[in-house]
Amino acid sequence: MPEPVKEPAPRTETIVRTLLVAFFVSLVCSSLVASAAILLKPRQAANMLLDVRRNILEVAGLLEPGRDLNQLYESIEPRVIDLETGAYVEDVDPESFDPIEAAKDPTRSVAVPSEIDVARIGRRAKQAIVYLVRQDGKISKVILPVHGYGLWSTLYGLLAVRADGNTVADITFYAHGETPGLGDFISKPEWRSLWRDKRLFDESGTLRIRVVKGRVPADDPMADYHVDGVSGATLTGNGVTNLMQYWLGDHGYGPYLRNLQHGDSP
Repeated sequence: MPEPVKEPAPRTETIVRTLLVAFFVSLVCSSLVASAAILLKPRQAANMLLDVRRNILEVAGLLEPGRDLNQLYESIEPRVIDLETGAYVEDVDPESFDPIEAAKDPTRSVAVPSEIDVARIGRRAKQAIVYLVRQDGKISKVILPVHGYGLWSTLYGLLAVRADGNTVADITFYAHGETPGLGDFISKPEWRSLWRDKRLFDESGTLRIRVVKGRVPADDPMADYHVDGVSGATLTGNGVTNLMQYWLGDHGYGPYLRNLQHGDSP
């Protein structure tokens, strides 16, 4: 006697089964991804902190290959300042203060007036972190975080200024999205070296530092304040000039730098 022929599953039932399988596979995968992200988050945060400290130590001239970064960083003194007055703030922990996050909070930030927002940052925190480097108990350098828009991206950098509040010790741009092989010249050691011993302000206190188009002639009367630009990357160089004009001006670190110049610092 012939066996009965099984009826094929209805098409609707097949689709439902397929969707259920896909749903449970997606659920398992998303759970695994979420779990991995949670487990890796502390390690990612630790790596980001180490990278920040490495850049600070490098621009401070204290980075030593093979040495523990956290141990070296103990020689750096982070301080929070009030940007309006340039005075140190004692009741804010610099280790937990995030100026980028503070800039998003209307109660802890101010809008940058459009007529002076050459760096195109929109808002900035009312306070900022500076990093002090001491020698024999006295400040020898201060590290100033700066940022502003270049050609394609926001440039994030650190400017090291000597204790006179006017002489560049070093500079680094540690994060940006400028054109590889062109606008990324701002990350190259050769270009960074051109900044060393440049002056920020002239004798009248006017801010003069800037990146120029092409090379700075040796007989240029402004050679102490001008830095070589790179052909084909003028807009990136302009971005660096603009962020310096803002952050070293009266709405940025200007009051703090004047305090340094007058010796008003601990």
